[in-house]
Amino acid sequence: MSGFAKWTLGIGILLMVAAVVCSMRDLIPASVITGIVGLIGLTMAGYDVIHDWSERAELRRRGEKAAASGRDREQNG
Repeated sequence: MSGFAKWTLGIGILLMVAAVVCSMRDLIPASVITGIVGLIGLTMAGYDVIHDWSERAELRRRGEKAAASGRDREQNG
């Protein structure tokens, strides 16, 4: 998880907690606004985590492909 994802995850969770507190105090407009912004933060963090995961998987696939072609060259050459 990158630093950006950790930051947005923390802000998103904090804003969601603030939205719950606002809804308990019947501050509906503030609850809706903080809830939407918190959800955007959590979505950004989730996207960053998925992007990092897919990038690592691609690097792993490239490494396996390079290792396999290197073994083929050794066996055939």
